Amino acid sequence: MALLSEMGLVSGLGLVFDLDGVIVDSNPIHSLVWRMYLGRFGIPVAEDFDRKMFGRRNDEIVRDVFGAHLDPAELFRHGAAKEVLYREVMGPVLHEHLVPGLVAFLERHHEVPLAVGTNAEPANADFSLDSGGLRRFFRVVVDGAQVSRPKPHPEIYLRTAELLGLPPANCIVFEDSRTGVEAARAAGARVVGLTTTHDQLPEVDLRIQDFLDPTLDLWLSCQRPVA
Repeated sequence: MALLSEMGLVSGLGLVFDLDGVIVDSNPIHSLVWRMYLGRFGIPVAEDFDRKMFGRRNDEIVRDVFGAHLDPAELFRHGAAKEVLYREVMGPVLHEHLVPGLVAFLERHHEVPLAVGTNAEPANADFSLDSGGLRRFFRVVVDGAQVSRPKPHPEIYLRTAELLGLPPANCIVFEDSRTGVEAARAAGARVVGLTTTHDQLPEVDLRIQDFLDPTLDLWLSCQRPVA
C-alpha cells in the first residue's frame, strides 16, 4: 500500500480539521469579542460563559444570551455582527494565532485528502482560510451554515466524510472542544484532541498540544484504513 508521507500515513485515510482552536487559536479572541459585543447591550457575561461558548454555533450562543424569543433573523443578525467585530480584531494578528506547526504539517501531508469541518459561520471560515493562506490545502470545507444540526450532532463530520468520498471510520478528526469530540465520535471517526482550549479531552485517541508534537506523525504512521 503506497505511503503518502515520510512518516507513513497510508492511502485510504483522510484528515479533517475543526477551525477554531485547531487551525486558529482563536478562542481567546472570540471570548474577548463576545464581551465587547455584549457590552454594547449592557449584558453581563456569566462566569461560565466561555465554557458554554466553546465548540458551539452562534445561533445557540445568541439564543442563550439574548433569550429564546428571538426570531431567526435576529439570531443571525447578532451572530453576524459579532463576527464582523471578531474579524476586525483578529485580522491584524491572524498569522500569529495559527496553531504552531499547522502549516508545516499541512505541507507534509498535502497529498492526503484534507478537509475542514466547523460550526463557524461561512464568513469566518473564508476569512481564516483565505487570509491565512490555507485554502489551497483543503479539498472540502463544511461550515455551520451547511448543516441543520451543529456539533455535538455528527452531521458536520458525516457530511465532510461523504464529500471526501471516505467512510467516517477512515477519517481522522482534529478537535479541541468537548462538543467537537462528541460529534466526531458519534460519526465514527478517529479523534486527535488538541489542548488549546481544554487541558483534558476525554474519549480521544491521541492528545497533543499542537502540530509540533513529535508523537503525532508517529501515531499517524500506525493508522490503517478499515475495509
